[in-house]
Amino acid sequence: MLHHDGLRRAAVPAAFDDGARSYDRLVGLNPGYHAHLRLSAERLRLPGDGAGLRLLDAGCGTGASTAALLAVAPRAEIVAIDASARMLAEARRKPWPDSVRFVHTSVEELAGVSGLFDGILAAYLVRNLADPDAQLRALARLLRPGATLAVHEYSVRDSVMATMVWHAVCWGVIIPLGWLFDGDTTLYRHLWRSVTTFDGVTRFRRRLADAGFTAIHSETMTGWQRGVVHTFLASVRGSGCD
Repeated sequence: MLHHDGLRRAAVPAAFDDGARSYDRLVGLNPGYHAHLRLSAERLRLPGDGAGLRLLDAGCGTGASTAALLAVAPRAEIVAIDASARMLAEARRKPWPDSVRFVHTSVEELAGVSGLFDGILAAYLVRNLADPDAQLRALARLLRPGATLAVHEYSVRDSVMATMVWHAVCWGVIIPLGWLFDGDTTLYRHLWRSVTTFDGVTRFRRRLADAGFTAIHSETMTGWQRGVVHTFLASVRGSGCD
């Protein structure tokens, strides 16, 4: 059921399950969708094509963000997780090298995920979490000292223009296409509401600082997503998790 912030966290994986088959077709119609994910992955500034590095794709969906990480770090080990079994099934149907491993788990549980990572990409994940502060702290503990988290996320609340663009795109394009492809708009109305109620850029930077991250900054995208989608970059200084 939808509430004022969108779907409740417990209902989000099932909604993505329902939309999994048409998800790639829908996002493929978004100009710059894949290029922007790659741009966020590039902003991690991973050295040496990722040789010797271990990366986490938190909330990988159908694998678009995994592909972005692989493109910029083809020699890295990549662990990609998602709470939606059907989205993961779509991801696994695609060709991947042996260095990529998909794990069915929520970011809250991280079942089957252990050790430290040299970088984390979390695309379109944080606004869907019931307790983003706790999960950001958990992600910080998964990073090696000095490693970077890149959060690729919608954030429009600091900009009237970005908010107006988001409303127009959702009700003029995304929600009608969701009905056309799926015969159901639940997931896409959740997308609309979850973005309009999510942190503005300034608030999310502060949330990252409160979670223990340092060297926090953000960069936006090009095209219609300028001021709408951002890469938030943050590093850790601590000793990581046990």
